[in-house]
Amino acid sequence: MSKLRVSCFSISLDGFGAGPDQTRETPLGVGGENLHGWMLGTQTFQTRVMGKDGGATGPDDDFTKRGFESVGAWILGRNMFGPVRGPWPDESWKGWWGDEPPYHTDVFVLTRYPRKSFEMKGGTTFHFVTDGIRPALDKARAAAKGKDVRLGGGVETVRQYLMAGLVDEMHFAVSPVLLGKGEHLLAGLDLPALGFERVEYVSTPKAAHYVLMKSA
Repeated sequence: MSKLRVSCFSISLDGFGAGPDQTRETPLGVGGENLHGWMLGTQTFQTRVMGKDGGATGPDDDFTKRGFESVGAWILGRNMFGPVRGPWPDESWKGWWGDEPPYHTDVFVLTRYPRKSFEMKGGTTFHFVTDGIRPALDKARAAAKGKDVRLGGGVETVRQYLMAGLVDEMHFAVSPVLLGKGEHLLAGLDLPALGFERVEYVSTPKAAHYVLMKSA
């Protein structure tokens, strides 16, 4: 069975995975973009997300690249898809990423409000799941066809899947910044009790990378 993975998930030194007060102008919350400095300049991010040439190679780029490998579908919380709250007022909002999102797979968005699926350039198709995290995972695994499912976030979505015992592997990039407030990723969660152990650690000037696996 394919794994449910959390990859390239940036957190601050004080444990926050996003800043407060998300808006259209601050999609990662106030200060949240600072968490991702390790990734933004990498070759993989520049080519896959920004559509540009160049970018840095090395361990930070290696982890960014690994985050996309063997991924056949994604799951996102609604906040990761956009700032619209409540019932969809129309179908004009297509996500943060422009005409060609970086996923190139089926993406399942958790929401309480129905919306029709739609396809974007590059092979990304957004589906909207209203019946909970487990049905979303079932649908994502079916779409992934044996490849892994990447759990993109945000924080509350990752916490829900962790508390349900559904996550198999996690890669955290701890950035050397303090946010002070925002959305705390691991508060109240006992990762050893959930079966996780650290299997990899790599430090770079911009982040400390930790890979956690659920033991068999």
